Amino acid sequence: MMLVNPVAASGAEQETFVHLQVAQKEVLAGGIYLFQLRRPDGQNLPAFTPGAHLTVQVPNGARRNYSLCSNPADTGFYQFAVKRDSAGRGGSMSMADDVHQGDLLAVSAPRNNFELHPRATRFLFVAGGIGITPILSMMRHLKSQGHTAFELIYCTRDADSTAFLEALNSPDFAGHVQIHHDHGDINQAIDLWPIFETPSNAHVYCCGPRGLMEAVADMSGHWPSGSVHFESFGVDASTHAANNAFTVRLQKSGATLAVSAEQSILQTLRAAGHSVPSSCESGTCGSCRTGLLAGEPEHRDMVLSDSEKSSHIMVCVSRAKGAELVLDL
Repeated sequence: MMLVNPVAASGAEQETFVHLQVAQKEVLAGGIYLFQLRRPDGQNLPAFTPGAHLTVQVPNGARRNYSLCSNPADTGFYQFAVKRDSAGRGGSMSMADDVHQGDLLAVSAPRNNFELHPRATRFLFVAGGIGITPILSMMRHLKSQGHTAFELIYCTRDADSTAFLEALNSPDFAGHVQIHHDHGDINQAIDLWPIFETPSNAHVYCCGPRGLMEAVADMSGHWPSGSVHFESFGVDASTHAANNAFTVRLQKSGATLAVSAEQSILQTLRAAGHSVPSSCESGTCGSCRTGLLAGEPEHRDMVLSDSEKSSHIMVCVSRAKGAELVLDL
């Protein structure tokens, strides 16, 4: 298919973006906005698989990844939802405040690091907050294929902050959805242990805040290898607030780079012209795994095993506890 207004992405990835038009912007819930993008010429968009995401260049110039929530069978448009986070890095605020219906946005082709397992016969979905987006796409896909062996546990603060509440309460998903509100009280958080205590033949897909994903990871460690899958929409703002500046020394080139509190190692490497593969930029896909030669890292990813943490680092999210890290670059 012909690209529409192709533009080159900045940075090391050199990814091709296209301009798509914002056909719809609406409020889904408190601080959560739904965006629908279409080709300006009305033709169909490239196909995507459930769990896929796009990279969007937001009006303030940042690039952010957003999971698609629409049914992959509908190729006339892409849909994703964004939660406005005033304590974040600015991308979500720019999308919420600066994007309007009719605007053009530079968007990458869809790609997927959160695929449904092709041989899975049962699915257990666990979502928190805006993490419902890729999982809703999966559920819509399964339902349209006549597959009904799936269950969703969706954790939110309250009904007013619950995205897609009407869709999830529709007859299409009757009997498949359990929504739990904790009202901001940790004592009212759902107890997931009864669900994970005894492994089943289901494949688990979890997307949400880091605390939820870590809890599921801890409780599912005894499940069969490869049956539990994670995706993340970003790193918690509380984690960013604790950032300190440090330096990275590149062993092969001899360069020393200063990483500010506001930048990731990956962003610093890009700005200095160093090419490092990356995709999710949230510490969940493993694309930016980089050799670590010296220094004390602060690992913030969901990928590395304990045995790998002494020799590797995910440069998109992890940082240094001390003054310097030495990377195998």
